Amino acid sequence: MPNDAPKSPWRIPLVREIGIILVVKLVILFSIKAIWFSEPTVPVNGSARFDAHLFGTPPPSQLTEEKPR
Repeated sequence: MPNDAPKSPWRIPLVREIGIILVVKLVILFSIKAIWFSEPTVPVNGSARFDAHLFGTPPPSQLTEEKPR
């Protein structure tokens, strides 16, 4: 009776190369995510600017008085 041990798919060179490439890509993607997208940045007075852009309200400006002519 021949020895019919189950062969591992990792013994095939193409499978090893594809697996290594996938692992490297995942490491690169997660490191990019950790470096650049770790926390959201909120601009100063961001909600008022968002409301002005969304609802069309004018941005807050200083009141100016008209001078009599």
